[in-house]
Amino acid sequence: MDVPAITTFNLAILVLFLGKFLNSRIPLLRHYNIPEPVTSGLLVCVATWIIFLTTDIQLNFDLRARDILLVFFFAGIGLNSDLRSLLAGGLPLVILIAATVVFMFLQNLTGLGVASLFGLEKAVGVLGGTTSLIGGHGTAIAWTPTFRDQYGIGNASEIGIACATFGLILASVMGGPIANFLISRHKLKPETVEPPDVGISHESTNAQISVHSFLGAWLLLNVSLTLGKGIQGGLDGAGLQLPLFVCSLFGAIILTNSIPRIFPKLKWPSGSRSLALISDICLGMFLAMSMMSLQLWTVSDLAGPIFAILAAQFALAFCFALFVVFRLMGRNYEAAVICSGFGGISLGSTPTAMANMTAVAKKYGAAHKAFIIVPLVCGFFVDIANAIIIKAFLGWFA
Repeated sequence: MDVPAITTFNLAILVLFLGKFLNSRIPLLRHYNIPEPVTSGLLVCVATWIIFLTTDIQLNFDLRARDILLVFFFAGIGLNSDLRSLLAGGLPLVILIAATVVFMFLQNLTGLGVASLFGLEKAVGVLGGTTSLIGGHGTAIAWTPTFRDQYGIGNASEIGIACATFGLILASVMGGPIANFLISRHKLKPETVEPPDVGISHESTNAQISVHSFLGAWLLLNVSLTLGKGIQGGLDGAGLQLPLFVCSLFGAIILTNSIPRIFPKLKWPSGSRSLALISDICLGMFLAMSMMSLQLWTVSDLAGPIFAILAAQFALAFCFALFVVFRLMGRNYEAAVICSGFGGISLGSTPTAMANMTAVAKKYGAAHKAFIIVPLVCGFFVDIANAIIIKAFLGWFA
């Protein structure tokens, strides 16, 4: 059964409502910083699985509206990004990139090790490594013909989708508890008390948002998307392909570091509650659609080795974030928030990383540097490095 785009969009609103309601009523979910759309989205995808099992009806959601929400979200991050803060975060960005590349090698080696224990083809280990976990559904699907045609893995698509699907779920529930543990264990606090970059803190019961500030933020987000589309077109012409959300992030950064300096009296939405609320809703809707559209029945028959690989990868990602990333990033509050985002990078996707960090920031406070460093690592450097690493690993046993 095909669910039209407008119905999918309306259902996502209801799912997001449900997630906010459940998180507000269940302290355990807030304590471990579980993102609101994950709470309800998982319930919906389990419900669709039950519908499929009992009625043989397969629900296919039209997700055309989903991707534009992600672009709006990252444009909002860019509008909050002061260039001076970005320059100050240059070294941590380089360090996190290097740490993530090291982790990617470890992730593929872990996949290879578990695959060997079960007597599987070595290529299955790479498929259950960075191809489907750091790479996500898109990378897994894109590499399926290579694994199928060159390495004889006939069910490469099913294995890749299975690992990516359950990796997304594990990433969604891992990041918050990691940050909560680090913040509690080391008694960490933000250096300055500021509203979170995305959303409104749980303590804000009377957040004032004016119509003018809301419309102004919305207008500038649209301008950022337009500029991002132009940047993407220019890069495509130069032979460099980047996702639209990364280009829109860059476009918003250009705007927010030029227009206010040229027109200092212009009221800019950086740090405003209106921009934070729009960003929060866009991310929440995106993740709600992503979670509720997971088709668990497509991977239910793949157990044993696949779940063994995922268990090993989960343990690796958890320990790496806890003992490596936290130390390298400075052992402070920003480092703890980055660790929650790393949970999304390592097993899920860029939106999952941002949702994890948003849940933490809503509870404890703003982490400006984390909200810039993590998406740059996720959305740009990781994709380039992953393509090189996958080819290298496949080449070693070709």
